[in-house]
Amino acid sequence: MPHVLLLGGTSGASQLAQALHQAGVPALFSYAGATRSPLAQPLPTRVGGFGGAEGLARFLREQGISHVVDATHPFAAQMSRNACAACAATATPLLALERAPWQAGAGDRWLEVADMDAAAAALPRTPARVFLAVGRKQLAAFADQPWHHYLLRLVDAPGSGDLPLPRTTVVLGRGPFGAAEDEALLRTHGIEWLVAKNAGGEATRGKLDAARALGLPVVMVQRPALPLRARTASVAAVLHWIDHGRLPEESEPSMP
Repeated sequence: MPHVLLLGGTSGASQLAQALHQAGVPALFSYAGATRSPLAQPLPTRVGGFGGAEGLARFLREQGISHVVDATHPFAAQMSRNACAACAATATPLLALERAPWQAGAGDRWLEVADMDAAAAALPRTPARVFLAVGRKQLAAFADQPWHHYLLRLVDAPGSGDLPLPRTTVVLGRGPFGAAEDEALLRTHGIEWLVAKNAGGEATRGKLDAARALGLPVVMVQRPALPLRARTASVAAVLHWIDHGRLPEESEPSMP
């Protein structure tokens, strides 16, 4: 009988949790703990880190984990690297449930950059109103440009002194967000620039459709490089992998 460790934090992870529960597959859902009130899951849940790759390897052995599914955010690079190292050290099968990155289309005004520092440098040198859709942990990269007014959409309300940016407006919300909703948000706050991480998926792409409709420039931060690992975008393919030890033929092959 398998015992799956699901490293979560995305809408895909929640969908997989439901599928594992419905299929009766023993599994444990793990949250990093970045959000104060994470979504409830139908699986036993743990919150917090493992203590690096060595700690995760020890956890896999102690808990008798047979399979690891990495369904963390595409930018949770250290957790994904730790999962690769821990699974290699314990000979535990690993599969990434990874949504495809967004691609620029007709009418998009994207400037693709490698990291947050490059994203901050890409903004204008004169004051602008910027929707900074990169998550709370990435805000420090923009502290050297305090002349902009930043719109932040966060799941949890920040505490006093939590934000390193002097000119901010905070709205609270948890996706999914539609294009019409996000276009109204951008219009209401007079947004002139959007900064986003290329997370992929449908739950948060509304802001990109809204930016296209309004003709706004988008600074798109590309995903960090990760070790070679098997991956798929399909929940059904993950279940097949757990049952049969391999991905179905039509699923995406292993790649970096």
